[in-house]
Amino acid sequence: MTPKTTMRRHSLLALAAAALLAAPAARAQTATPACEDPKVLRFSLIPTQDTVRELTYYKPILDLLAKNTGKKIEFYMPTSYSSVVEALLGKWVDVAGLGPESYCIARKKDPTIEVFGTYSRKADGVQQAGPGYTSVLITRKGSKFTTIASLKGSVLALVDPASTSGALIPEKVFAKEVKLPLKDYFSKVAFSGGHDLSCLAVVEGKADAAFVASHRLMEAVNAGKVKLDDFNILWASPRLPQDPFVFRTTLCEPLRAKIAETFLSVDQNPDGRKYLENIRSERIVKMTDADYDLIREVAK
Repeated sequence: MTPKTTMRRHSLLALAAAALLAAPAARAQTATPACEDPKVLRFSLIPTQDTVRELTYYKPILDLLAKNTGKKIEFYMPTSYSSVVEALLGKWVDVAGLGPESYCIARKKDPTIEVFGTYSRKADGVQQAGPGYTSVLITRKGSKFTTIASLKGSVLALVDPASTSGALIPEKVFAKEVKLPLKDYFSKVAFSGGHDLSCLAVVEGKADAAFVASHRLMEAVNAGKVKLDDFNILWASPRLPQDPFVFRTTLCEPLRAKIAETFLSVDQNPDGRKYLENIRSERIVKMTDADYDLIREVAK
């Protein structure tokens, strides 16, 4: 073997060794992309009532979020439950308030969407204290619809296809109790687009009955849109976990920690307590993905 051949062979071996050493580093870089640290945090929430009004309720905590994270906060205006889920999946939204079922849908499509907290509500009318609520079946007081049996063949208002209390629970739990699908038990089933709109549909005679969340019914009452005395409560579901606050775990961990801490400590400062008063809650408590397994079981 000539000296030139030997040198060429050594060079090739050196290149091969360098490539082998570089390969694990390249694989590691591909497997662990850099986390996201945006200058602007985008927030949204499912449209459960007048969204513009509800956004004013959130202003104190969004101001705190801007202060604690050093980020500008922008609001993504939702058009439906699914629009907020799609915005999270598309990374147009970073932090959101979802419904339990819409969270489970989002999480199934993208495991980087993760719950970190929920409301612990004050006792208020049909809403019990704590981080839970119920789906309630309402009819207009003074109407002929005073029992579940009397509703057969009537007109029903649901909220949104991805609503837990306003669609999932009626379709899976209530339908099982009456031993018929909703479309067969009622003469017509329509979606109103909001819990407050379902309440108004019943009061105004546009629907004979509606399924709404206990806390959303009380929000409509407290906003002066309806009175609790306007309704008969004919049925209530088992207790469900409250609406989750979520973020995308592709955000950098220090930023996620600041977001979670802002919400979970909101009861410890005057501005935060003003926000809690707006939504008639005592505090925001930590929640994990497993807390929503009940919703997944019902959805099966």
